[in-house]
Amino acid sequence: MILIRVPFMRPDGMALFPFVLVKARQPTARIIHHEQIHLRQQIEMGLLPFYVWYITEYLVRLAQYRNHDRAYRNICFEREAYHFDEAFGYLSTRRTWAFLGFLRQK
Repeated sequence: MILIRVPFMRPDGMALFPFVLVKARQPTARIIHHEQIHLRQQIEMGLLPFYVWYITEYLVRLAQYRNHDRAYRNICFEREAYHFDEAFGYLSTRRTWAFLGFLRQK
């Protein structure tokens, strides 16, 4: 992981393998861990399939919810990352393709 500060960025963090872009000068451990979960997702899927799936699912959720924040929060990759972003040992026990368990709607 290569950490890069981008102070003008809108989100607090973003994973673009192998980089983690962060807004804050001192990002929280939670933000770093959240983005590390995304890096793992990107590695196991491959970069292009990950981004195609991410954008496609966002558009489906946007049509479903008609709300950006709700659509974003319900992308399976985000649901997994938010669910475990404070479970700092998660990546050592995470099963491959774990994000699939977050496809079901709430």
